[in-house]
Amino acid sequence: MSTRTARTAEASSMYEDLVRDRIQTLRREAEEQRVIARVRAVNRARRDAERASMRLRNALQRLV
Repeated sequence: MSTRTARTAEASSMYEDLVRDRIQTLRREAEEQRVIARVRAVNRARRDAERASMRLRNALQRLV
C-alpha cells in the first residue's frame, strides 16, 4: 500500500509541476502578445503621424 501511495504522491507532484509550467508558459505567451500589440500600435501611430505631417506640409505649400 505504501508503494502505491508513494507513486500516487509522485504522480500528483509531477502533474502539479506540469500544470505550473503550463501556467508560466501561458503567462509568458500572453506578455509576448501584449508587447506585439504595443509595437503594432506604436507603428500605426507613427504612420498616422507621418501621413498627417505630409497632409499639413501639402496644405502649407498650397497656401504659399
